[in-house]
Amino acid sequence: MRRKNIYIHENNDWTNFIWNEKVVSKELAETRNLQGRLLGKMESLGFSLQNEAALNTLTLEIVKSSEIEGEILDSEQVRSSIARKLGIELAGAIESERHIDGIVEMMLDATQRYETPLSKERLFGWHSALFPTGYSGMYKITVANWRKDTTGSMQVVSGAMGKEKIHFEAPNSDRIELEMKQFLGWLEEENEIDPVLKSAIAHLWFVTIHPFEDGNGRITRAITEMLLARSDNSVKRFYSMSAQIRVERKQYYDILEKTQKKAYDITEWIIWFLNCLKNSFESTANLLSKTLIKAEFWNIHSKTILNERQQNMLNKLLDGFEGKLTTSKWAKICKCSQDTALRDIQDLINKEILQKEASGGRSTNYELKMPGANNAYNLL
Repeated sequence: MRRKNIYIHENNDWTNFIWNEKVVSKELAETRNLQGRLLGKMESLGFSLQNEAALNTLTLEIVKSSEIEGEILDSEQVRSSIARKLGIELAGAIESERHIDGIVEMMLDATQRYETPLSKERLFGWHSALFPTGYSGMYKITVANWRKDTTGSMQVVSGAMGKEKIHFEAPNSDRIELEMKQFLGWLEEENEIDPVLKSAIAHLWFVTIHPFEDGNGRITRAITEMLLARSDNSVKRFYSMSAQIRVERKQYYDILEKTQKKAYDITEWIIWFLNCLKNSFESTANLLSKTLIKAEFWNIHSKTILNERQQNMLNKLLDGFEGKLTTSKWAKICKCSQDTALRDIQDLINKEILQKEASGGRSTNYELKMPGANNAYNLL
């Protein structure tokens, strides 16, 4: 029995996408305005602050892109791997696992070499970096080549194992070579499509083809970031689309499924994509403001004498310490006695870095005392 709806790729000349120019142009102009304001503010900062912000954003992008697929990465390993590959000095850098280095290499290739044309060979290189052992989990997969559909059609699903929801079926594997040739030709040809709009179309186009046996989602988002880097004309990344898609994951799959069951008109998809991108500017602006507050704090206290325990705990507080800070928590985290913890805290109070919380209670809690620490920088 034939399905009631056919998928978009089952239509003739399915990539002759159309959209409501008036509606899209308005949203695109608003998106571009916010993007320009964020980049302008970030470019006015010093080199070291830009590096810190870009390092945080790239870490977030990679961690959240994998999280969408249900893979939880160690963010400190990701951060250390990025810093090593970009030649950024990072205090407390740790060793990273091979598969993390591979994911980092793919994203850095996409964003640092954003002007380099995307080719079949380059995509195969990204796929190899994602699956260095030739396995996805416990299963051996075809790496650095298009999928073969030996076990049936490729279904795009979301949800936990046993509760998967099928959103659409991708084109048969015998179509992939021709479909990808057309996609890559369009991607690199000179045309009048705005780079941000092009990133929205490319995201939908590539994820519809789903050319690989695994890793399609992460590669789709890498292509998206590459095109957004082209729109910024910069290797510095100050916002993360993947982090926002992770937040709006249900809406993402809903609009993706809805678009797959339409013919040619992708207006709703583009509007959703642009709104998600605008939300990513807002979210990232809040994250980066914390980076700037942290930098300002250490600038103020650059000559303050602090021991290693104090430095580590202050960094935890600046990064968003969960719960209340007490002497017992200090002692547990720093692996020291409560007497030592109290001396550390009292020393910071005397140096006007910490203060007792006014709320009181059964135990004494402490908080940072820093002018402007509670006022986020307005990056938008």
